Amino acid sequence: QVQLVEFGGGLVQAGGSLRLSCAASTSFFSINVMGWYRQAPGKQRESVATITRGGRTDYADSVKGRFTISRDNAKNTVYLQMNSLKPEDTAVYYCSAGVFTTSDYWGQGTQVTVSS
Repeated sequence: QVQLVEFGGGLVQAGGSLRLSCAASTSFFSINVMGWYRQAPGKQRESVATITRGGRTDYADSVKGRFTISRDNAKNTVYLQMNSLKPEDTAVYYCSAGVFTTSDYWGQGTQVTVSS
């Protein structure tokens, strides 16, 4: 069982930045992939960014060039740096940990609201 706790959501104006953090209860060496997903009202949850144990990253087309996923293995923490935020980035952001599949465990979610 992996527990995930997210931090860093909030309200920001368009063009601004936020950094989300996700702390895992277990070592990253037992997790194959960490990811950030988001779900806007009335929409399905979508993948935003993922990072594998080997350090390979992948991004949704809508956030490429604006968001950066990174991790600190010593702190078992993954980050999502979000720059040039747009109102359409407004959503609940979830952290995930993949041990057996790409996303077996989920955090509680953190709200990100971007005002125009």
